[in-house]
Order: sequence, then C-alpha cells, then structure tokens
Amino acid sequence: MSTEENKLLVRRYIEEVVNTGDVERLAEFIAPDYVEVYRNVRYPMGLDGAKRHVLGGREVYPDIHVTIEQQIAEGDWVVTQITARGTHQGTWLGMKPTGKVLEFTGVNVDKVVDGRIVEHGGAAKMLEPFLEAGAIKVAD
Repeated sequence: MSTEENKLLVRRYIEEVVNTGDVERLAEFIAPDYVEVYRNVRYPMGLDGAKRHVLGGREVYPDIHVTIEQQIAEGDWVVTQITARGTHQGTWLGMKPTGKVLEFTGVNVDKVVDGRIVEHGGAAKMLEPFLEAGAIKVAD
C-alpha cells in the first residue's frame, strides 16, 4: 500500500471504530498479530486485545471523539497527531470519574502491513487535563 493509503486506513480506523465503538469492524483495520508498544516493550494484543482497548476507553469516556490534526507517513509507518475529547465518566488508573469533559492531545505511531495495523504506540498529554478536572490532586 502507498503511504497515502496507509494514512487513510489509520484515519478510517479512528473515525469508524474508535469514534463509534463499532468493534465488530476491527478485523477490517487490525491484523490478528497486532501488538501495542509501551516503553519499548511489545505486547501481543491480537484482535481481542484491540477490542478491549477500544471498549475500555469508551467505558471511561463514553462520548469520546478523536480528531485527527495531521498525519505524516513514511514506508509502513503512520504518525497521527490527535486531539481527543470526552466526558470522564468511568474510573481509570484509580481516578474516580469527574463528569467533566476532558481534552488531551497525543501522537499515535502505527505500522501498517498488507492493509492492516500491526503495531501501535504513541504518547498522550494527559496530566494537565486530569489536574484541571480535579481527578489528580497535588499534595500540599
């Protein structure tokens, strides 16, 4: 696939699965041997893990909407700058729901092979939104 096709695949995945929660369509976008990378460690997730990831995010933010700000692609790799907004209605990492709309920015790094995402990693700037919402308290 071309870099433009890879970018479109990632865009469609965000718009058609992440933003809707339609995990029944995961196999259109995610490879069976899908992995997530965190701190340079590869975690095999497969389709079931990808499904848990999407649904888990929607438990915390049922109305989450991810906006793609820009994308850059080279070879099999697609980098997507995002802004995500959603109402914090579920517990996450021990933080109780605030009921507030949180907005955070991030960068996703996805590898696309044979028309499917095989690897996902990235980073999100979440500390400030959680501090502003009162989900995290600063000690005196």
